[in-house]
Amino acid sequence: MIKNFDGNQKTDAQLVTLTLKNQEYYYYLMKRYESALMNYIQRLSGMNRMDIQDVLQEVFILTYQNLNDYNKNFKFSSWIYRIARNYTISVMRKNPKYFQNISWDEHDLEQLIKSDFNLEDSLIQKIDYENLLAIINLLPLKYKEVLLLKFVEGKDYQEIGDILRKPIGTVGTLINRARKILLKEIEKNRAGEKYDGHK
Repeated sequence: MIKNFDGNQKTDAQLVTLTLKNQEYYYYLMKRYESALMNYIQRLSGMNRMDIQDVLQEVFILTYQNLNDYNKNFKFSSWIYRIARNYTISVMRKNPKYFQNISWDEHDLEQLIKSDFNLEDSLIQKIDYENLLAIINLLPLKYKEVLLLKFVEGKDYQEIGDILRKPIGTVGTLINRARKILLKEIEKNRAGEKYDGHK
């Protein structure tokens, strides 16, 4: 830490500029994003805490190594989330168990169903969180991650597009498809039918 320096008084862009001159300032960027990225990696992958910490350490290393390439026309938060997303998925692909082990908590699921999904109260009351999580777990990653970014992480379409490197229109399409699939599967769950998978 740098004596008498308050990182909270600086914007991300200012901290990036300072870090490029003195790497000691990078500490303040890491502290700013440590908790949020740990939660994001966990929600995306279902990794255990030790694995998450290893991934996060690599994410911070990659971020620092590529700091000169950061385009200040984009939000730094979107840029570092993109690095975290890409590296996490690369680890997941080497360890397929992570694709089947998502572990959103009840608060995450509440944020999802109380968002602009506009689920009817009667529908919400007739499905428990365990069943909802099971349905989400079986969604393809492309749908699961847009639901995570939009409804749990609270990112807007532009941020999601920047993170996923997709046009805003594509992001909207993915979110709408994910929403329709999820609502359909919730209805089927109520009727006692099993999820049959979607591409």
